[in-house]
Amino acid sequence: MKILVVEDNKEINRLICDYLKTQNMDTLSCENGLDAVRIIRENKELSLVLLDLMLPFQSGDMVLMKIREFSQIPVIILSAKSTVSTKIDLIKMGADDYITKPFDLDELYVRIEAVLRRCQPQNKTETKNLLTFKNLTLDRNSKTVTLCENTLSLTVKEYAILELMLLNPTKLFSKANLFENVWNEPYFSDDNTIKVHMSNLRSKLKKYDPDEEYLDTVWGMGYKLHI
Repeated sequence: MKILVVEDNKEINRLICDYLKTQNMDTLSCENGLDAVRIIRENKELSLVLLDLMLPFQSGDMVLMKIREFSQIPVIILSAKSTVSTKIDLIKMGADDYITKPFDLDELYVRIEAVLRRCQPQNKTETKNLLTFKNLTLDRNSKTVTLCENTLSLTVKEYAILELMLLNPTKLFSKANLFENVWNEPYFSDDNTIKVHMSNLRSKLKKYDPDEEYLDTVWGMGYKLHI
């Protein structure tokens, strides 16, 4: 397991690297955006990137955009910027998680583990046929969904919505995205169909796992998985 730490503050960079080594993780580090892109291109054994936003030469958001042109390596953003809009923008650009500074190192480790579990399935067959998220499993062969060992009774559209979101776990879907992908029809802005289906789907998930969140409503923008 090798983590690239991209942070221009030398002390923070060192602290993160030293801590991750105590958790049996190898680390590489760099302090600017240009080096980050080069290292990711050259090191195929990297498992994950911790990426600061305020970097010399090339900002973290630009680094993320360039990374996503050639790699799907998991990326966790580390930033003092705490606005919801910034977080949403970075997730839409392809970030897998976002941690606001200052943060606890134990929390950082837990987030790293969670992202790696989501982004590195154990085998290709599982990736193709079984989609898992938290306590939820969707079997694309049998078209069944189980939650906490209970089989959910879903409509065809509810199943399709959930499958689409599980196939794109970091994506923020607008109502238009969901409607056009699931119904294969043009979306009309006054349509209430998506809202009703998402509400029903959320209720069915809550029935068997009331203490866990699965779906987020991002007001004015759409829906995403609760990561």
